[in-house]
Amino acid sequence: MARVRTKPGKKQRHRASDRTADGIRKRRATANRILTVLKAALNHAWKAGHITSDDAWRRVKPFKAVETARARYLSEAEWVRLVNGCEPSFRNLVRGALLTGCRYSELARLHVADFNADAGIVTVRESKAGKPRHVVLTDEGQRLFASVTAGKLGNDPIFTRYDGGTWGKSHQLRPMLEACKRAKIKPAVSFHVLRHTHGSTLAMRGVPMGVIAEQLGHAGTRMTEKHYAHLAPSYIAETIRAHFPTLGIAGDSPVTPMRRKG
Repeated sequence: MARVRTKPGKKQRHRASDRTADGIRKRRATANRILTVLKAALNHAWKAGHITSDDAWRRVKPFKAVETARARYLSEAEWVRLVNGCEPSFRNLVRGALLTGCRYSELARLHVADFNADAGIVTVRESKAGKPRHVVLTDEGQRLFASVTAGKLGNDPIFTRYDGGTWGKSHQLRPMLEACKRAKIKPAVSFHVLRHTHGSTLAMRGVPMGVIAEQLGHAGTRMTEKHYAHLAPSYIAETIRAHFPTLGIAGDSPVTPMRRKG
């Protein structure tokens, strides 16, 4: 597990690592990026004559198939099961992620003053892109934020833990795994999948890529299209389905297959 920075003389602490398949993929992708930079530095040193051979690092191969965009998202039935499987204080955080598409860190930093009930938006003041953005809330989203901010002061955090404390780095990992277990979501998904679920849901309902990019805070549509374009209704798919004939070769059966429980 990753170490947590601790004060001198204090017992070394570790934070729980994301053990989901997507968590492992992300760590391997990070290792690949570090390896790329390291190899570039070593190649520069070799070409400058500071190192006699580049054979050692040429043998090191990066992890394969870790940069591929994952389109993992939850179905509407999984949404409901996951929310029901959360412990109460974590449940509101999960609801917030599904209804806004915000990252965990963005939700954890939200204060009551960031919710504008009149405009029906939440302002994310610190985002990954380095600039603030306004997240549009649906009617359901507005009801959630009105509920969790009721009676609080403007500088109070919107989402808090069971003890009233703030959500810190990695605090979401364990409750997310536990909620997935109760909801029978296998393999378990990371909290970030809730953001993908929001984006995927918009894409499948025909929302333009530019609008989704604005909602999620992407710098442009390139990243949005990478993750969600294949889910959007397309002219090509609709044209093929409308014009290709039914050949009667699919082996249709009058027997209805039994569905597994859970």
